[in-house]
This record gives sequence, structure tokens and C-alpha cells, in this order.
Amino acid sequence: MPDKNYNTVGTYQLAKVATTPVVVLLQMLYFKKKFSLKIKFTLIPTVAGIILNFYYDIRFNHIGTCFAVIGVFITSLYQILVGSKQHELQMNPMQLLYYQAPISSIMLIPIMILFEPPYKATTMVLTFTSAGILLLSCIFALFINVSIYWIIGKTSPLTYNMFGHMKFCLIALGGYLVFAEPMSFLQILGVILTLSGVTLYAHWKLKESSQSLKSLEEG
Repeated sequence: MPDKNYNTVGTYQLAKVATTPVVVLLQMLYFKKKFSLKIKFTLIPTVAGIILNFYYDIRFNHIGTCFAVIGVFITSLYQILVGSKQHELQMNPMQLLYYQAPISSIMLIPIMILFEPPYKATTMVLTFTSAGILLLSCIFALFINVSIYWIIGKTSPLTYNMFGHMKFCLIALGGYLVFAEPMSFLQILGVILTLSGVTLYAHWKLKESSQSLKSLEEG
């Protein structure tokens, strides 16, 4: 991925975090979706927490920043379209993925050749073990993609982003608790902030959903 080649891990994570507010902004501007003030507020601790975890590794350069900005915009738009197309075409996640995956593969071939030339992989010896790991990776990727489509289709792109931030926190905490990986005070604070934001988001989202359901039943 070009972004990782030209940016540090911290900058890459910052770009990923930027997807969340961009998703909200795009949905508000171009898809006329409205978010309550409470939902918008939950983005502040969530995004701030992730930034705190990687602030020490944030570095900017012209090429990397361009890749990051393009990546954030495309990822945000992609997530929104995944949700809107599922509802528009009345398709389940597997159906949409079935039609989208071949097109994406064809589109990625020239990019793959440009950034990861095949001749660079000729030194790799394909053993039974490596082939098995490669196959297993493909299977996991399939399940990940289906789960992404399912979450976005059943909830929203914003909810999917919040799930992603929670996943990061669980990975960080797991590394700290299970593998004794060091975490600074600011990193722990960042995890707490992010989890607080995600928890608040889930709380207000469920409350809004129950209120909407109640009003529909009364109507």
C-alpha cells in the first residue's frame, strides 16, 4: 500500500482516523444525512484517543500526505456507497461482494504492477506451508470483507468506523495485558478516551433507534 511506504505508522493511523469525520461530512453534505449533536460529540474522544496513541510517530511529507488524503476520501466514499447500494439494490452483503470483488480485482491489477512489480516476488520460494498460509489469508480476507459489508449494511458507515476504533483499542489492550507490551500513560489515556467515545456512541445510537421505533409504533 503506497500510504504505508511513504508515511510512518502514526501518520497512517491518523489518516485512518480521519475517515470517521470525513464519512460524517460526506454523508451530511452529499447524502443529506443528519446526525444529532450527541452523536457528533462522541467523535471527539474517539478520534482524540487514537491520535494520542500515535502522536509520537506522526510525520508528514508531500507524497505521503497526498496518498493519505486520497486514501481517506476514497475509503470514506467507498464505505458510504457500500451501505447505500445495499439498501438501494436490496442486496445482502454476499451478493454485493460477489459483484464488486471481480471489478475491484481488475482495477487493482495495474496498481499492483506499478507499486508491487511481479519480478520482485520471484525470489520467494512457494512451499506447502507458505501456500497454506496464503490460502488461509485469503479465507480470512473473505470473512473480513463480508463482515464489513454486513456491519455497514445493517448499521451505517459511521458505526463501522467506531467498531474499527474499538478493535484497535482491544488489540492494544490485549498486547499490553497478554504479551506485556509497553504502553505509555498517554497511550493508556488514548485507549480510555476512544473506548469512552465508542461506548457513548453505542449508547446514544441505541437510544435514538429505540426512540425512532417507539415513534413508528405510536404513529
